[in-house]
Amino acid sequence: MTSQSDFGAWMKQVQARMEDALAAFLPAPVETPARLHEAMRYAVLDGGKRVRPLLVFAAGDLFGAAPEMLERAAAAVEMIHAYSLVHDDMPCMDDDALRRGKPTVHVKYDEATALLVGDALQSQAFLVLTDGEAGAAEANRLAMVRELAHASGSLGMCGGQAIDLASVGLPLALDELERMHRMKTGALLRVSVVLGALAAKLPSTAEAAALDAYAKAVGLAFQVVDDVLDATADSSTLGKTAGKDAADNKPTYVSILGLDRSQALAERLRRDAHEALAPFGDKARRLRDIADLVVQRKA
Repeated sequence: MTSQSDFGAWMKQVQARMEDALAAFLPAPVETPARLHEAMRYAVLDGGKRVRPLLVFAAGDLFGAAPEMLERAAAAVEMIHAYSLVHDDMPCMDDDALRRGKPTVHVKYDEATALLVGDALQSQAFLVLTDGEAGAAEANRLAMVRELAHASGSLGMCGGQAIDLASVGLPLALDELERMHRMKTGALLRVSVVLGALAAKLPSTAEAAALDAYAKAVGLAFQVVDDVLDATADSSTLGKTAGKDAADNKPTYVSILGLDRSQALAERLRRDAHEALAPFGDKARRLRDIADLVVQRKA
């Protein structure tokens, strides 16, 4: 089996495992309030590439973490990510009607339900992360909660979204755009790597620095590629409305650098991610494969 097909098999295995885990960790659709629980499951299940869970498992595999703890960590990050998408799509934010190839939550249900879905998924993420006896030491669990809270709060994802909303129609310098995306998109991708490692151990200073450099490169590359795809792919391929950033007059890497330079930046970040993993040798091959997936994806 080639390295690429081996990675493909591993990726499908993790994605299938996470679909089952997320279905188990979410409230049952028949449990009261049934409509809210149904909408939570609609927002999370049967969609997405599960890049964040893949990062959790790849980082966890690097240090031999227990799969059950990785499931919980990956589910927590994915629930935070799903909640952010639900809120991001609402009329008060980006006002989008399509996500993962299906109607957004506020379109399928209503705005009030969508707001509650996001709120409930955020709480559910921390419940899942801290519940059960999945094998991580208490100090590690506390560190995981702290890292996820920081990544999803005003100094991470939510702060990045606030900057994004405030930047519509305004010229941004390249460093300002990078800061926004390191917070909005990069923070959750970075914390996925951190949680995977913490599920096994408290990394050494050198290990943490290498993982951080990798995660920052991958996180920024993800957004650069998103901007490229928004400008070049169609809605059916993306599963969301294509060209919306340009239509909304949002600053993007493509609008600042142009298409060719944006693609070159993504490739440089991919190489940076690979180089950051050099101390781990072949044990980090899954993390390298994910960096390639992020940059070379077509949707």
